[in-house]
Amino acid sequence: MASAMVGRRKDNPLGLEPRVYAKHGALHYVHRDGRWEKLGTDKEKANERARLYNDTQGIYGTVAYWLDMFIVDCEARVKAKTLAQRTLDDYKIDVEPLKLYFAPPMLPTDIEPHHVQDYLAIGATAGHPVRANRQKSCLSSCMSWLIRSGHVDGLLINPCLRASGIKRNPESKRERYVTHDEYRDVHAEAPDQVRAMMDLTYRTLQRPESDILGWTVANLAKKDGKRILRVNQAKVKGTTGNVVDIALSPDLDALLTRLIGEIPKIGRRLICASRGKYAGKPYTYDGLSAMLKRAIKKANVERTKKGIEAIPSFGFRDLKGKGATDMWLAGEPIEKIQLLCGHEDKTTTEMYIKQRWRETAAPNMVEMAV
Repeated sequence: MASAMVGRRKDNPLGLEPRVYAKHGALHYVHRDGRWEKLGTDKEKANERARLYNDTQGIYGTVAYWLDMFIVDCEARVKAKTLAQRTLDDYKIDVEPLKLYFAPPMLPTDIEPHHVQDYLAIGATAGHPVRANRQKSCLSSCMSWLIRSGHVDGLLINPCLRASGIKRNPESKRERYVTHDEYRDVHAEAPDQVRAMMDLTYRTLQRPESDILGWTVANLAKKDGKRILRVNQAKVKGTTGNVVDIALSPDLDALLTRLIGEIPKIGRRLICASRGKYAGKPYTYDGLSAMLKRAIKKANVERTKKGIEAIPSFGFRDLKGKGATDMWLAGEPIEKIQLLCGHEDKTTTEMYIKQRWRETAAPNMVEMAV
C-alpha cells in the first residue's frame, strides 16, 4: 500500500534522486516493495545512496554492486553496535581497489580461488602484501555475507577461504620494542594529539585504532567514588571483547582532564583536532599515524645533529607492546597485563611480550677444572 502513495513528482526543488522524498524533517528512500528507509538529513549522502539503489550505472548484481551493498549492511551493523566503526572505516577503503579489480560485468559466482590468489600476488609484487591480505579479508567477509543472506543464487562456496586453497601473503610478526629514549625524543617533537595518543596507548594498553580513537567523555565513569576509564574493548581474534575498568593514575587523570576541556561536550572524541576550522573533528587513524611518522623524522634530525643513531620507524600499536613489556620487566603479574590487553589466554600475553624483549645472555663463567 505504501508504494501506491509514491507518485511521479510534479516538481523537485530539493534536487532529489528518484524515489527519495522528504518526510518528517528527514530524507527517505522508497523501495520497490513499499518499504521506506530513512537516509538522514544530508542531501548529497541521500542522493548517493539512492543512485546505488536505483542502479543508474547498470551494475546491479555485479561484484562491485554487492561490495557497495555490503558496506550498507556494515553501516547498519555499526548502528546496531555489532560491528566496530574502525572495521567499517577499513572496509570502505578496501572495497575501492576490489571494485576495480573485480569490475563489472564480473559476478560473485564468477570469482574463483585463482582470481583471489592472483589479486594477492599482484599486491605483493606492488609492495603492499599486508594491505592485499586485508583487502582479501574484506572480500571474504562480503562473500560470506552474501552466502548467509542468500542474495546471490548459486553462490555456495566462499572462494577466499583457506579451504579453497588460498595462501595469504607472508606477514612478519610485530617485534619492535621502542626504548625509553626513543619514546621521549619522539614525544618531544610530536603535536599535542599525537602525544596524547602515545601516552594513552602506553598507559592503558588498549588498541589505538579500534578502541582509543573512539573514546569520548562517556568513557569516564565513577566507581567507588573515584573516576575511572571504562573501556568496551573491540572483539578481535584472540581477545575477550570485555568491558574493562581502568583506574586513573595522577598523570593519566591529568591527561584525560586536559583532553575533555573545561566544558565537556557529550559525544566529542577525546582525540580530535583542537584548533582551526576542523576543531572538534575526529582524526582518522591513518592521519594520526602520518603525524607520528613526521615526529619520528623530526626527532631523527635532532639525533643526527648530536651524532645519535636514528630511530627506526614504529607505530602506535608498538607502544601498546612497549607498555606491556615494561610492566612485565617491572615485575607486574602477567594476569594484570593480560586483563589490560584483553587477551583470552595468558600464553598470548606472554608471547606478545617476549617477542619484543630479548635479554642478552651471559656466557658460561664457570671455571674449568685443570
